[in-house]
Amino acid sequence: MNDPTATAPLHAFAPLSGNYYDDGVVRVGADYSDSGPGLRTESFRVRVVDHRSEITHRFRPQELDNGIAGLIADELFRTGLLAGADIFERVFLGVVRTTVAGAIPAWSTFYRNTIDSIHRYLAGAPEPRQTMAPVYERALQLVHPGRVLDLGSCFGFFPLLLAQSGHRVLASDVVAGNMQLLSRMAPLLGTPLDTLTCDATAVPLPARCVSTVTVLHLLEHLAPEEGRAVIGEATRLAAHRVVVAVPFETEPDPGYGHVRTFDLEELAVLGIETGLPFTVSEYHGGWLVLDVS
Repeated sequence: MNDPTATAPLHAFAPLSGNYYDDGVVRVGADYSDSGPGLRTESFRVRVVDHRSEITHRFRPQELDNGIAGLIADELFRTGLLAGADIFERVFLGVVRTTVAGAIPAWSTFYRNTIDSIHRYLAGAPEPRQTMAPVYERALQLVHPGRVLDLGSCFGFFPLLLAQSGHRVLASDVVAGNMQLLSRMAPLLGTPLDTLTCDATAVPLPARCVSTVTVLHLLEHLAPEEGRAVIGEATRLAAHRVVVAVPFETEPDPGYGHVRTFDLEELAVLGIETGLPFTVSEYHGGWLVLDVS
C-alpha cells in the first residue's frame, strides 16, 4: 500500500494540504470515520487514494505524545497494513501535524505532552505509553556531572531531560531535520541546549570534550561495523563514561528501522573490544557502561 522507492524529503514544518499532511508518499488526516471504505484499527483507518496510502486517525491534542509511535507500530506496521521505516516516519509526522492546527503549536504540544508524561513516570505514576521512560530514568542516574553528549538523539527527549536536571547538553543526530526541530522546541520549553548534526561514527569534536557520552537505542539501527565505530567515537569523546542502552528483541523490529538484535553476551564483546573497564546489565533492555577514567 505504499511506494518504497519514493524519496520525497521529510519536513516537520511543511504546509498542510487542506486538513491533510500530504508529502506525495502518504496522506494523513484527522477525519477518521467509522463509515466509508478502508481498513480500520482502533486508532486508524487506512485506504489507497491515488496510488498511495491515506491514513486517518482519531487522536485529540491531549493524547499527542511520543506514545503514539507505539500505536502506529502496533496497529499499522506489525499488522502488515504498512511497511518500511521511511513510511513509519512519514505517518508519525503526519499524525503530529494533523492533531493540532499549526506547525509550531502541534510540535510544542507533542513535546510538552511527552516531557510531562515522562516526568509523571519519574515521579512514580504509571505511564504505559512512555516505553522509553525507564531507559531515560536509568541513564539519568548513570551520567557523570558535567557536559553530556547524546548520540542519535532523534527528537531529543533525553537531552531535554538532561538539561532540565542541570547538565550542559549537546544533542546530536545524523538527521538535520531532527536537530532543527529540537533547536526550535527547546527554547519554547525553557530548556536551553546545543545541537549538532553529524554521523555518530565520525563526530567533529575533539577528544575528551565531554564528561559523558550517551548512546541510547541507537546501535540496533546500525550494522555491526558501524556500531563499533560509534563505540569508538564515544570512548574517544568521553572524559569519564560512556553509557549505551539497547532493546532486547528476538527479531529486529523493522517498523522502527532496527537491523540487529543484542543480548548480554554481545554487549560484553563490545565492552571487551574497547579494552576499558565495563559493566553489562539488563533493565528494560541491555546496558553497557564503559568507564574511560
